[in-house]
Amino acid sequence: METIPEAETPGSDPWLAFFADRGHTGVRRIGAGVEGVVYSLGEGLAAKVWSGRPPGDIEVTRQVYADIARHPLPFATPEILDVEDHEGVTVTYERELPGDSMRGDSAHEAYERRLLPRHNDALLGVLRGLACVPGTDAMRRMTVQGDDRPLWRDHDCFRSALAALVARAAARHGAVLAAQLPDFEAGVERTRKALHALPDAPVAAIHGDLVPPNIHVDAAGRPVAVLDFGFFTTAGDPAFEAAVTAAIWDMYGPHAEEHTAELTRLFAHELGYAPATLTTYQAAYALMTYDLFGLGDRDGHFRWCTEQLRRNAVFSA
Repeated sequence: METIPEAETPGSDPWLAFFADRGHTGVRRIGAGVEGVVYSLGEGLAAKVWSGRPPGDIEVTRQVYADIARHPLPFATPEILDVEDHEGVTVTYERELPGDSMRGDSAHEAYERRLLPRHNDALLGVLRGLACVPGTDAMRRMTVQGDDRPLWRDHDCFRSALAALVARAAARHGAVLAAQLPDFEAGVERTRKALHALPDAPVAAIHGDLVPPNIHVDAAGRPVAVLDFGFFTTAGDPAFEAAVTAAIWDMYGPHAEEHTAELTRLFAHELGYAPATLTTYQAAYALMTYDLFGLGDRDGHFRWCTEQLRRNAVFSA
């Protein structure tokens, strides 16, 4: 989720008046992302106005939040306190999470060439924490962004569920991606085979979108909250979380490729994940998300996925 620093007036955003009419004072819009817009309501309460998610899915998300929150973690995670339907739009009321974004999105903020130790430590802390939360039935019932069914439906292991999603995603608009990548179909098949060949792994909570704005830190740089679950939240191999986090930490900066390689090495060393496993998951992530925001070279995420696949040793072998 991208933080929005400027304040809006009720005339420019009808939701400000909506929450004010319900007795909340000092309402302000604090963030927006793929799944909706978030407002601070004061007194430790926040509201999220969801876009494109039916109420049934919200109840699954609510259970996932509860499953995560019942585990003692060194950082806070969201909890849905109440759900309201307003003219077909789902609104959730949640506790407001502490801290400030670790840093802005790399599309809007220049990242230094050198990775900062405090950022590395914060990422490792979050990855270790989430890896200790067991995967649950509710997490398996989550539908990831862009797909039409729960990720785990008809599957009994994470790697086969991902391989099936890679096939579905490649079939959505694969011809557009194939125009950018020679030997596209063979690369998809190599990725699916590599996924099926992965060893058994623990099944833990997966956030799936640990970009810097979704990690809140305190003044000392320690992670105090992780927010905005839902984009690719599921149950799965913690190595998938590490692989994706290494790739999306810096997506658009001038040193993005270096940062991905360095974080991949760091996570492999510190967390004990096989580098080949991380590379496989990074190829799968690019194939599963390439078309979620737009198609063609004018879309930043599409370009990023194409570049990831061009240099990925599994896809482009």
